[in-house]
Amino acid sequence: MPYLELTLSCTESQQPRYERALESVGALAVTLADAHADAPDEQAIFEPGVGETPLWHELTLTALFEADTPRELLLHALSASDEGLDWSQVAFREVADQDWERAWMDQYVPLQFGTHTWIVPWNHDLPDGADADDAAVVRLDPGLAFGSGTHPTTALCLQWLDTLADEGALRDARVLDFGCGSGILALAALKLGAASAVGVDNDPQALLATGDNAQRNGVGDRLAVYLPEDEPAMTYPVVVANILASALVALADTLAARVAPGGRIALSGILAGQEHEVLARYAETFDDLRAQRLEDWMRVTGVRRR
Repeated sequence: MPYLELTLSCTESQQPRYERALESVGALAVTLADAHADAPDEQAIFEPGVGETPLWHELTLTALFEADTPRELLLHALSASDEGLDWSQVAFREVADQDWERAWMDQYVPLQFGTHTWIVPWNHDLPDGADADDAAVVRLDPGLAFGSGTHPTTALCLQWLDTLADEGALRDARVLDFGCGSGILALAALKLGAASAVGVDNDPQALLATGDNAQRNGVGDRLAVYLPEDEPAMTYPVVVANILASALVALADTLAARVAPGGRIALSGILAGQEHEVLARYAETFDDLRAQRLEDWMRVTGVRRR
């Protein structure tokens, strides 16, 4: 069935009040987007720092309502719900119902990273090469949460894990995926030979998606997921954190403490030019630090000092 779509612009500080008002009058869904997504100097937020929910300074809010919702009555109810908000610039339009996740999946194709690693959507047959004996195939539904392998930050991490597998560093290892999203990195590590993995994320939906993907890939018994405050204190021979440069710098002590002496770490989500601060911060506890670039994004890797 069709829906009534309401769109408005607001600032970051106003966003919680607008969202509460929309939900209080029966919005079926509320989504947030950057109001200046097309600006050349605007930085996209692909993944929040663990424990944080960063937003753009100016946002576009979109809410969906039942198609037969009277527009004037809706505006009256919104004004009454919070008289301090401006509802005069609201725009309405009718939108057709469609399965947006499945529309995305129709455009998603199998991808190979390194020698062994394949990310294949559920609705695809295995491509040539993914049926090899040494192939590590992760079946993924990217509609469940972000993290499908298509973004350079994820691709850099998958390539690194694939290289570790060739070196034997993943064999029977325990892996930490910090900021796990869909769980794609933890799943790839398990398929590449890791014994177990832990996924940590501040978004409960991401943890649900990770757990669901793990079950579908037959590794649910080897992957545990936690919110940051619930994560057990332990060390890992392999740690990967695909978040944001600012969060990587802020969490340097926490992440360093998770890496066993002699263990390996990969840090991603770093825009080109931001790697220098990350390298300087992690040089305090890691050796053999290296930066690798893919498009406009960087990955930093290192070995924990013994």
